[in-house]
Amino acid sequence: MSTKTEQQPSAENPEELNDLKLTKPYTWAAGIPGVTAAFKDIFEETGVLRGTGALFKMNQKGGFDCSSCAWPDPDDDRSPIAEYCENGAKALAEEATLKKLTPEFFAENSVIDLALLSDMDIGKKGRIAQPMYLPKGGTHYEPVTWDDAFKKIADKLNGLASPNEAAFYTSGRTSNEASFIYQLFVREYGTNNMPDCSNMCHESTSVGLAESIGIGKGTVTLNDFYNTDVIIIIGQNPGTNHPRMLTALQKGKENGAKIIAVNPLFEAGLMAFKNPQTAKGILGISTQLADVYLQVKINGDMALLKAIEKMLYDAELKEPGKVFDLDFIGGKTTGYTEFINKVKDFNVDELCVAAGVPVEVVQQAVDLIKNKSRIIICWAMGVTQHQNGVDTIKEIVNLTLLKGSIGKAGAGLCPVRGHSNVQGNRTMLIYDKPYEKQLDKLKEVFGFEPPREHGYDVVDTIKAMHNGKLKVFFAMGGNFLSATPDTGYTADAMRKLKLSVHVSTKLNRSHLVHGEEAIILPTLARSDKDVVNGEEQFVSCENSMGVVQMSKGILDPISKDLLNETQIVCELAKATLGSRSVINWDKYAASYDAVREEIGKVVPGFENYNQRVRLPGGFYLPNAPREGKFETDEFGEKAPFTITTLPHNTLADDEFMMTTIRSHDQFNTTIYGLQDRYRGVHNERRVIFMNEKDIVKAGFKAGDKVDLFNYFGGEERVARLFVIVHYNIPEGNTATYYPEANVLVPINSVAKKSNTPASKSVIIKIKKHTE
Repeated sequence: MSTKTEQQPSAENPEELNDLKLTKPYTWAAGIPGVTAAFKDIFEETGVLRGTGALFKMNQKGGFDCSSCAWPDPDDDRSPIAEYCENGAKALAEEATLKKLTPEFFAENSVIDLALLSDMDIGKKGRIAQPMYLPKGGTHYEPVTWDDAFKKIADKLNGLASPNEAAFYTSGRTSNEASFIYQLFVREYGTNNMPDCSNMCHESTSVGLAESIGIGKGTVTLNDFYNTDVIIIIGQNPGTNHPRMLTALQKGKENGAKIIAVNPLFEAGLMAFKNPQTAKGILGISTQLADVYLQVKINGDMALLKAIEKMLYDAELKEPGKVFDLDFIGGKTTGYTEFINKVKDFNVDELCVAAGVPVEVVQQAVDLIKNKSRIIICWAMGVTQHQNGVDTIKEIVNLTLLKGSIGKAGAGLCPVRGHSNVQGNRTMLIYDKPYEKQLDKLKEVFGFEPPREHGYDVVDTIKAMHNGKLKVFFAMGGNFLSATPDTGYTADAMRKLKLSVHVSTKLNRSHLVHGEEAIILPTLARSDKDVVNGEEQFVSCENSMGVVQMSKGILDPISKDLLNETQIVCELAKATLGSRSVINWDKYAASYDAVREEIGKVVPGFENYNQRVRLPGGFYLPNAPREGKFETDEFGEKAPFTITTLPHNTLADDEFMMTTIRSHDQFNTTIYGLQDRYRGVHNERRVIFMNEKDIVKAGFKAGDKVDLFNYFGGEERVARLFVIVHYNIPEGNTATYYPEANVLVPINSVAKKSNTPASKSVIIKIKKHTE
């Protein structure tokens, strides 16, 4: 763990408390309060005309994609009033703000002083208006020209002993075009060190699905939600993290679907929805969502899934051929006999105890699905960010295969992605472990030999920084420090760099915990007009369901000294590679159409890209499992059943299992405000949600100030000054907001195979706060 000193900017939010206010948690989501909150932020940051004009174009055909979550837009008609949610409006307010950071701001505010602010206060300072440079030993960022910034970066990159001493991170907001050009530069430079935000969220999904069904993506479309029988939502909180999903759930319910919710906390967005775009919603009338709510223990999902499978097996014995889809199993899968022989020996009572859900409640869920096959299973970080995350996803696939719930309308697998183009980044070859056929295609089209050695993902990048193997870190967007685990360890790692570079729209903590030298390159936001050589450009993104569509900003940029991400990469490539490059970077800097032409040659599914992306609503990428076809490396055209084991979630008497969560007033590491109104927590983020019995048993009371400790690997990690909040959460379980609790997430506690930080199952001890 790092030791803070007066000489180092703080890597964490201030250990200070605000005036905590608690209200009764909501039992429904959205409604008029959501509308009010959305417009409040928009008007404060952008003004009425600028903000409302942008809102009416966000997520519309021919408009721009929201920079928040990756939930898909309807294929057909879209709401003319609001094809966005509360958090989407808040994301727009953040990037469309009229506040900007000039050289005078940086001259008046030292790096250390800025680091004393909270993440929320740092982010609300405004848009960065020009390139900034922090020299070695400097205390304040200074303005720098674009040419000088590129030269400084190029000199550092060219001075490395090997290209593998540099790493190039990608955030999920980066467009398809910029992502493709970025990986092209990085690979011609000579490394596959391309960590990306997928490594921290859905990497377990990508690994688990690729091995099970042959593609690391979901298999459903948005229309499937409207015509299904059962929707299972496991380890996901749509009301806060993907609010537009609530409309799809409502439509499904109206058409007869049943919803099964699986979550350790009772979340408002899983219980009911007041749609503010309907008369009923405006009048405060709710649509009930969850028909059955399974309140599992943290990481009790695997035990729950196995219990459901055993109960379905018992029902199949009573009604042969009516519960399992035996034709699908026989024709499309492999390994069924071995798998079902394991299921026969499951003990439902023991599994339900491990899951934390009464047998009779699990039976209610089984009764909803046993005679249905049009079943959609959705999940997010509550599944992926555990050491057994990949296996849990494979168990979800097992259940889907038993029911034949894949490759048909109204059925399939639905990992719900977080950031708006995180799936598109991977499709555009942002990956530290590229496939040989992808590299061969790059060589064929562009004429250089790409590196073949696998690179570093996020966790390995942090470790490589820490041990001195990495000297330069370049981030295309994001807030790397606040998003990653083990904050103290990561901060120490970043301080060992020779140079840290961030392409950003706004200031964040990663600019303040830096290498010997640091550079900030300001770029356009999704809603900004992108004009190159007098011609307005547009980018494209891929949503959670494999739809690629155009995104064209409409707002005048806050500064004339901004470059788009593709231009930044092309200029850096020219400065770094010079005459040894075989690529015409000027061509791609001048036109996204030129970039898309090359993507169409390299990436399957993007043929005639420029023509198809201009179609209203875009186009779907190929998805074999959606058509009932499987192409796995090991099992050919059949999807395998997987034998998995239960995790051992054992705790000592003085230990608790902690999961990190978002408040309703944030998206990823961006903190919009301090109102987590769905959970009834206001004006404070340094809280720990605990079961009432645990509070009493541990000798505490609600409102007590405590410190949180983790001792993974024999090392003490501590998050100080949290307030206990009584909440409906299983005994032995606790929840805290990130990034405040990321300091407790061990760098070496990761999901097997995917290397995703296990942020959702952290063993902690709780002690009275000490000054």
